[in-house]
Amino acid sequence: MAGLIAAPLEVYVLALLPALLWGFEPVVSKRGLSLGGTPVQASLVVVLVDTSLYWAGLVGLSVLRGGPILPPLSREIVVVFVVAGVVGTAIGRLAVFAGVQRVGASVNSAVISARPLFATVLALTFLGEPFSLSTGAGIVVIVVGLAVLSTARGGDLRGWEPRDLVFPLAAAGAFAVGNVLRRFGLTTSPATALEAVAINETAALVAVAAYVLARNPDHLRAPPKTYGYFAVSGVITAGGLLSLFAAFALPEGRVALVDPLVATAPLFTAVFAAAFLRDLERVTRGVVAGGLLVVVGVAFVTLGPGAVGV
Repeated sequence: MAGLIAAPLEVYVLALLPALLWGFEPVVSKRGLSLGGTPVQASLVVVLVDTSLYWAGLVGLSVLRGGPILPPLSREIVVVFVVAGVVGTAIGRLAVFAGVQRVGASVNSAVISARPLFATVLALTFLGEPFSLSTGAGIVVIVVGLAVLSTARGGDLRGWEPRDLVFPLAAAGAFAVGNVLRRFGLTTSPATALEAVAINETAALVAVAAYVLARNPDHLRAPPKTYGYFAVSGVITAGGLLSLFAAFALPEGRVALVDPLVATAPLFTAVFAAAFLRDLERVTRGVVAGGLLVVVGVAFVTLGPGAVGV
């Protein structure tokens, strides 16, 4: 427990800012989807907007400092950020918007908060870290929380099936892989948070654009108003993702600490959805209880030695 507390305040602020921003972003995207937007369209617009913002920032800094836009990075590190972008952003974002469309912003966000569980499993599997009693207890609590969510009768007012939870669960897994790779890349290279996130999102943009062209460009034929909502989602996402990278770039910004703080996003989403999406979805006591159980389960997982030092 002491290891989780002995971190600078900066780490907590940088990790909680994405939770707040990403707690609100699903509410904005849900509104766009309800007006005729599609998950594929939303994914492309969001990643296009945040990538543009990041490169604009890099160019601006380059002009001010009189140096190169990007520092020389090894091919291996670039590959790490590219893979993180394809998996943790492109695949994750497509799954996120599909989940928001099917189960609603509040339920989708709550299920995605199970992400640190996947990160812990990755650490146990690939880093050989021990499996603790608290980790096992946390897994049980997370499973119970997901079960409560699946029977909560909340979320999208049109209704949804438990099998629809596969989309936010897939997003949680993709984000976990991406976060572990990002932390590794930022702690083993001279790349700054802005440089790393720009490479990450550029790779994601290429992957999503290729998916759109291969799947069906007709997914982009949507009411003009929806593009405005998804553009706003892109700006919100850009701020949250840059803050996340900044947290990982700090020596104390372990995945085991940062991920659980980011995973509190569903608590914010529940509040925002109750305030702004009353005509689209229902935030029941079951949704709130399920979300709280998932967050508590994540806390138990991260208290175990298996989560420390990722």
